[in-house]
Amino acid sequence: QVQLVESGGGLVQPGGSLRLSCVASGSIFSINRMGWYRQAPGKERELVATILSGGSTNYADSVKGRFTISRDNAKNTVYLQMNSLKPEDTAVYYCNIEARLGYSDGYGDYWGKGTLVTVSS
Repeated sequence: QVQLVESGGGLVQPGGSLRLSCVASGSIFSINRMGWYRQAPGKERELVATILSGGSTNYADSVKGRFTISRDNAKNTVYLQMNSLKPEDTAVYYCNIEARLGYSDGYGDYWGKGTLVTVSS
């Protein structure tokens, strides 16, 4: 099984910064894509940022220039540095990975339970 544990969420004032972390553990053979999604109250879950094993990144337009995604392959960990936070960034942030559990297995999607980020004065 795969476990994803997010940390780093909390309450921050507008203009502030937070750094989210997500550690993947369990019987993981390899991880291709790692990413962050978020879901605000009353809205659908949306992509925030993804990063491939080779380092290629993709960002939602709403966070470009403010958020930075990175990963440590040796630690199976993905980070999200969030700067210049806005009230509209308030949401539960979910970690997601695309991983294989064995050499001959296909890739599956795995999700964390989420961490709440609240941007408010």
